Amino acid sequence: MTAFLLFWSHALAAVLYGALALWQVRRWNQDPLNRPLAAAFAVTSLWAILTATVGPYSMAAGLAESGRNFACLAFMYGLIGSAQQDERQRAVKLVYTVVAGVIGLQLTFAGVAPQFVDKPHVYEVLVATGQIFGLTIAAGALVLVHNLYGQASPESRWGIRLAMIALAGMWVYDLHLYTVGYLSRGPVDDLVAMRGAILSALVPLFALASRRSAQWRVRISRAATFQSLSVMAILGYLILMMSATRALEIVGGDWVRVGQVVVIFAMTLIAVVLLPSGRMRAWSRVILAKHFFEHRYDYREEWLRFTRTTGVAGEDEAGLGERIVKAVADIADSPGGLLLVPEEGGRLTVAARWNWDREAPECLPDPAFVRFIEAHAFVLDFEEARRGRVVAGGESVAAPAWTAALTHAWAGVPLLHNDRLAGLVVLAHPLVRRPLDWEDFDLFRTAGIQAASYLAEARSQEALANAQRFDEFNRRFAFIMHDIKNLVSQISLVARNAERHADKPEFRQDMIATLESSVRKMNDLLARLSRGNPNVEAEPVRAIAAASAAARVAEVKRRVHPVDVAGDLGLAALADPARLEQALMHLVQNAIDASPDGAPVRIEIGRRGEEAAIDVIDRGAGMSADFVRTRLFQPFASTKASGFGVGAFEAKSLVAAMGGRLEVESREGFGTRFTLFLPLAPGAAADRRMCA
Repeated sequence: MTAFLLFWSHALAAVLYGALALWQVRRWNQDPLNRPLAAAFAVTSLWAILTATVGPYSMAAGLAESGRNFACLAFMYGLIGSAQQDERQRAVKLVYTVVAGVIGLQLTFAGVAPQFVDKPHVYEVLVATGQIFGLTIAAGALVLVHNLYGQASPESRWGIRLAMIALAGMWVYDLHLYTVGYLSRGPVDDLVAMRGAILSALVPLFALASRRSAQWRVRISRAATFQSLSVMAILGYLILMMSATRALEIVGGDWVRVGQVVVIFAMTLIAVVLLPSGRMRAWSRVILAKHFFEHRYDYREEWLRFTRTTGVAGEDEAGLGERIVKAVADIADSPGGLLLVPEEGGRLTVAARWNWDREAPECLPDPAFVRFIEAHAFVLDFEEARRGRVVAGGESVAAPAWTAALTHAWAGVPLLHNDRLAGLVVLAHPLVRRPLDWEDFDLFRTAGIQAASYLAEARSQEALANAQRFDEFNRRFAFIMHDIKNLVSQISLVARNAERHADKPEFRQDMIATLESSVRKMNDLLARLSRGNPNVEAEPVRAIAAASAAARVAEVKRRVHPVDVAGDLGLAALADPARLEQALMHLVQNAIDASPDGAPVRIEIGRRGEEAAIDVIDRGAGMSADFVRTRLFQPFASTKASGFGVGAFEAKSLVAAMGGRLEVESREGFGTRFTLFLPLAPGAAADRRMCA
């Protein structure tokens, strides 16, 4: 039954793959990628014929199987070659070369092994070694399939998906076959017989994939290259260990145990000594970048990492200066660095440090050096600077004395914003010392410009925050000055009248009340000026008698000018008593200032719809419509020569904070009416505590 399945499954595979090969030959000149694919189909058909006729373990079948693997590998290599020339990375080609080399070894063993059929022990070892090679080829090819599909451009993955699935299916079965054969050390005839059927089942995938050949375009990344090299190194280790085990079995005797101990000891020693070493890892990266890649840096990955490092912020994160140093240092695997920022006179001072436990330099003022860096976007090479002068763009300047003191410094990266030096990042030498080259200079300059923009933005935000704090203080101070002016006017009036009425008990009583009120208000003003004073927090709005606040304001202002209160004195509104009184103080004082002597100011309280309305009316000079529309409620705008121009502005702000609004009607020569609208208390009686 096994022989029957072996013959007919491989015969079917031979016919199907032969047909695919002929189909691809007809399209030979349409796309160069069709040629290796046609060769792969033809060799696969030949292998299936030889397996069906002369047997799977014959020399011819073994050679054909190696040819099949090599042809499929050539097809994948052709896909790699379809990428742009600058994206063909030598490390990927090296992986293909290694797998192709193992295929060559498999060819050799396929030709040699049948010669030792009459020596069972040697033949068994050769067959086992061939299985190791088959296992390695299948595993390595699967790594390359994954690499090729994973790094294909997104728009081309649809085109190569079916071909990659078919190749992966073929090599997955081979991996299973050789693994079982090696571990069981027995015949696996049933699995060998099924290979033809498995390959036949993959023909539709290959056929559909061939129709999409015009969309086969790939791009290989540096990260995928390192992954492939890592996996190939692991596979190489497995090959070495399995081959050593077979070799020791051939030798036999006590040498087997001794050899095993030696191999384990050597591998353990290498792992313990080399793998934890940061210098060894750094050296490996340098060697790989130098010999396997066209460029030292993977610019996309470096830029993403740079952005992540500088952009992460929070209470638990390092400051921006330290993050900038780390981001620039990570580009070149530098273990630490400093951020120097310029001050007046060209002096550089330390603003941040990352992993820099050495003493920071004393940078004396050197304006010429700073101007030189700004003019040439100069990346400082400390090896050159320690020789006394630095050169760029045909010009030179003396290196500052502090550069010689930094024996561990390697590079100085300028942070330029609008052609001005915002900072200088000093990097320590990488673990593996190397000279700076053009790639370092270009990438450092670009990273420095980006970092400088972050630094400039942070400084602008800090300056804006400081300006806002000063603005807040100045705004409070302007309101305080306005209120102090009003208090001074009241006290001045009391002082003028004291000369004439000091002997009258009624005047003395009124004077004492005025002074007590003024002192209380001054203390309130000082409390408001104090930042963050908890005693000046506004109260929540509540139902109050609007007439209560109006009456207290009128009582104070009547001492300097006639003020009348009229209307619905029991009307309840939702307001904060202190803010309402303060707003009315401003409006009444403005009305008094605009009114002729003896002309009364009137406060009227009434209901308008669902709102309480408090009118402050004067018969003064009035205001123009343009002034009311454009300047009245702007700070520091006033029609009075000695006015501060903040009374109406603060009154409107206070009313808005209580959920109300302030409107004004005015005509020049006829006077002004300010109307303060507040929400009515919902059917509630007024809080009479304000009237007591």
